[in-house]
Amino acid sequence: MHRILIIDDDNDIRTLLTRFLTKNNFDAVNVRSGAAAMDWMQSNVPDLVLCDFRLEDCSAVSLLPGIREMHPSCPVIVITGYSDVKDAVEVIKLGAYDYVTKPLFPDEILHTIRQALNRPSVDAGDSGHVADTVATLKKSDDGLFLAGESEQYKTIMRQVELVAPTNFSVIIYGESGSGKEVVARQIHAKSSRSAAPFVAIDCGALSRELAGSELFGHEKGAFTGAIAKKTGSLELANTGTMFLDEIGNLSYDIQVSLLRVVQERKIRRVGGTKDIEIDVRIIVASNERLWDLARAGKFREDLYHRFNEFSIDVPPLRDRKADIMQFAYFFLKATNAELGKTVQGFSSEVQEIFENYVWYGNLRELRNVIKRATLLTEGDIIGVRSLPFELANFSRLQFEQSPRQGSIEDNAQPLANKLKTANLDAEYQVILEALKKAGYNKSKAARLLNVDRKTLYNKMKQFRELDM
Repeated sequence: MHRILIIDDDNDIRTLLTRFLTKNNFDAVNVRSGAAAMDWMQSNVPDLVLCDFRLEDCSAVSLLPGIREMHPSCPVIVITGYSDVKDAVEVIKLGAYDYVTKPLFPDEILHTIRQALNRPSVDAGDSGHVADTVATLKKSDDGLFLAGESEQYKTIMRQVELVAPTNFSVIIYGESGSGKEVVARQIHAKSSRSAAPFVAIDCGALSRELAGSELFGHEKGAFTGAIAKKTGSLELANTGTMFLDEIGNLSYDIQVSLLRVVQERKIRRVGGTKDIEIDVRIIVASNERLWDLARAGKFREDLYHRFNEFSIDVPPLRDRKADIMQFAYFFLKATNAELGKTVQGFSSEVQEIFENYVWYGNLRELRNVIKRATLLTEGDIIGVRSLPFELANFSRLQFEQSPRQGSIEDNAQPLANKLKTANLDAEYQVILEALKKAGYNKSKAARLLNVDRKTLYNKMKQFRELDM
């Protein structure tokens, strides 16, 4: 039986999740704070952590590094309000498996948990596992890529075609979730190294203590807890491509060691005495300009110049409107296959929302919206009611100032319905104003309205069902 740790400062949510997961044959344990979670994990090992983004004593951003340090292989799923998606993306960069948005739907959260628990496990702990690891990495490339139709994406693909056959190091710039790794994989796939491994590492998810071991490997007994020899990611990528995402997060001492790898094509495992020759093409990515980090003293200038043989800029999804629906259908097809559903497409209103929404999480956010909407859709077409509240009401949340059409001014409407609609209109406007004042943070909005979060979620769900 899988053990799941629930971390949430809302007693109702903790209780409901604990009961729900217990009914579905999980061993569910719950705590209300980050400090309590860390204390519990000192003597217990969870199979999965379900954590609210905003806790009473900390946030998931500050809590996640501690969880990963104590239990590196434990998947973490973050629960967030849709207004916090931009921040939730930061948690993904730190190593969280995925996030789910409130209000929570049982089928969605159960599916995400099972997917996380059943994810492929890649063990690179010793050289005996290298073959299995490489096979897993190659398999993960299949069906990953879809070219966009926008001029920006066509420019990117021309650059990929140009640089792929070379052995140049490449820097890929772009916001989190914009598809930097997808571009890196395409460079690898179109290169002479395509038959060799592609190994991706998120440097933002590496703690200072473990970064050296993860990249270069370690010998048995090199440090406390090093009970066996470990093959590092650079060695696993030998003859292939190493992709280092968010390279600017690496500590200065690791940057020094990495400079030696780039210059001499040799690595030395932590605690080792022998150099190991490697032939690896290195592609790095960053959401900040490395030259700016170098001038600020946060990144080695000599390492920057070694990497800066070629650079590619990946624009955010909101600047590539011509790509949005193409990617939406791509993710829909993948989700249909994953869930065994046959949803055919999107309503015209949903398409309009998608093309005008500000995608803070870029492709990652779009994919998650599609997965959630497909799960909730019962017919063939995804409609507005299957979207999260803030997305479904995007135009109103951004621009609505005048009363809603068809409310109390509609003389053709029966009087009984007029009164009901007028009350709902007033309620809707009060909730909308509270959300705006709270920066669309539902917890803060609930406090402003003097109601609990559950009541607010139910009201928002009611508005969506009434197509307000």
